[in-house]
Amino acid sequence: MSTAFSSNTALRIQWVPSDDQAEAKRLASLARQSLIAEVELTPKPGLVDRRGAGAHSDLSLSIMKRSAVTIEPYFRQMAAYSKRAHPSQALRQQLAFIGRDAERAMLRATGGSNSHKGAIWIHGLLVSAAAMQDANEMQASKIAETGRQIASFADRAAPRLVTHGDLVAKTYGVTGARGEALRGFPHVVEIGLPTLRAKRASGATECVARIDTLLSIMSSLDDTCLLYRGGPGALNIAKSGAAAVEGAGGSGTPNGKQRLVRLDRRLLTLGASPGGSGDLLAATLFLDAIERRQDEVQPDGSEAEDQDGAT
Repeated sequence: MSTAFSSNTALRIQWVPSDDQAEAKRLASLARQSLIAEVELTPKPGLVDRRGAGAHSDLSLSIMKRSAVTIEPYFRQMAAYSKRAHPSQALRQQLAFIGRDAERAMLRATGGSNSHKGAIWIHGLLVSAAAMQDANEMQASKIAETGRQIASFADRAAPRLVTHGDLVAKTYGVTGARGEALRGFPHVVEIGLPTLRAKRASGATECVARIDTLLSIMSSLDDTCLLYRGGPGALNIAKSGAAAVEGAGGSGTPNGKQRLVRLDRRLLTLGASPGGSGDLLAATLFLDAIERRQDEVQPDGSEAEDQDGAT
């Protein structure tokens, strides 16, 4: 059975078994759903959510959702190509070709706004890594380790352009999304997933559990989006503010809610957004759904809470 791939991919893939196509479609759908679940989660400090554009002037909820839908087919390509494969230089090159196609499609869909460049890298690796796993052994730690192995190969055909991430890395000595992947996604496996599950186990609503998971990532991550938009000052405010909400018992407590509102206002004033943390929250939701053998990322309930005035 043939399948629709980009021109780069078509040179390398002639046929994909139907079972593999079905799994690739499922993984890509979960990736898209996790990105939409992240952007819809409300309220998030400085980030696009149901209330508005956050600290961004060129993004909105509708743009972010359109972007996620646009890049879904490219995740499907990555998963289909990776099925029955293993980490290698050839695989890394092919995923990079598909990823650049995804970036171009994203920019066309958003009118030039960078809505999901970091997510294309992070989710692309995790989707590909998940496709390589045995169906009965879909463990987040194994998927993250396989993603690390894929990322360890160089992208030899990468354009020689200086990106925002390159500038931040050179200026502040941080490694960004690439470093996160090369370390095996520790903010997802060691922080995001444990926090999400602990909050659920404590009886927190799904909305609170996800917001608190975002805050736990923010309090630890050297977020290059924050550094690029607001420098070390914005990063320190985000880290300390997120930790303050955690210290107050989380976003579900009255004191925690007040501190979350305060953090949101400070980031909006600075025009700084923790976009890297948002991408890693989405990756957490993606791996959580895979480990729980779900075909859908469940709603968080924040829309109902907004309507009730609870948040």
